[in-house]
Amino acid sequence: MRRFRLGLGVAAATAVFLLLAGAWPDGADRGAERDAAEPGDSASPSIAGAPAGEPSPTGEADPTPVEAEPTDGAEESSAPAHEPPSERSSGDVTAEPDTPARDAHGGPMGTRDHTGSNGVALTFDDGPDPNWTPKVLAELRERGVKATFCVIGAYAEAHPDLIADIVHDGHTLCSHTWFHELDLGERSTEEIRANLQRTEDAIEKAAPGAEVEYFRHPGGQWTDRAVEVAAEMGMESLHWDIDPSDWDRRTTEAQIRDRVLDAKPGSIILLHDGASNQEAMFGALGAILDEFARREYALVAL
Repeated sequence: MRRFRLGLGVAAATAVFLLLAGAWPDGADRGAERDAAEPGDSASPSIAGAPAGEPSPTGEADPTPVEAEPTDGAEESSAPAHEPPSERSSGDVTAEPDTPARDAHGGPMGTRDHTGSNGVALTFDDGPDPNWTPKVLAELRERGVKATFCVIGAYAEAHPDLIADIVHDGHTLCSHTWFHELDLGERSTEEIRANLQRTEDAIEKAAPGAEVEYFRHPGGQWTDRAVEVAAEMGMESLHWDIDPSDWDRRTTEAQIRDRVLDAKPGSIILLHDGASNQEAMFGALGAILDEFARREYALVAL
């Protein structure tokens, strides 16, 4: 009897459960299932808090990016747009004819550090040297290039034939003191004048009638006094804007070349045909002249 009653109770409970299950809303536990999902089970929203493709908090839809179709007939560039023209094409890099030249006298103490035009000036210091000056002259002569030679008076006196060759080839002369005195500008006015006059006399003896239009202080250690004395003697003080350090034995041929090729129209370039690293300088000179010719730079004697 007790088993029968227990069976009826189980049957009744089962019937009640089935009735309740039929009335339960579909998917009511989906939120719990979503909360339990591992990250990455669904696409990450493109805007924080908003699913991709649905309105963002601003009310604007977050569209799926669409790749633009290529325009009919358009040709792709052969190089990235950010590359300079010299790398994109084989065209010459030349200054525009109407490009204004930089102020020519922006150097120390108002010295000339630009040509004042679009021309580029090669200047050679510390000669004449019996080993390297003839080689430099031959290279320039072969290419029809004129330059400026800042000569030391004692060397001009020792090698007058090289001074004569410089003048004969149409280059400009510049005084570089009697014996490369770095402290000349600190001396008295009388000492500076005597030093420069002695240098000019040696040049005049080697090349009678040659004009010495410029003065360059050794090491660029300019003083107002040196500039003033030179001006009184009819010489303009000549500085530079490109110094490849070809006077330093540690400077390589490649470094000299690359530094000189930083020159722009109007640059005055400091080089040396007499110092201590002329083999590297001369090794770079041909490549420098080739590149300047490719750029169509006008190389001028000041």
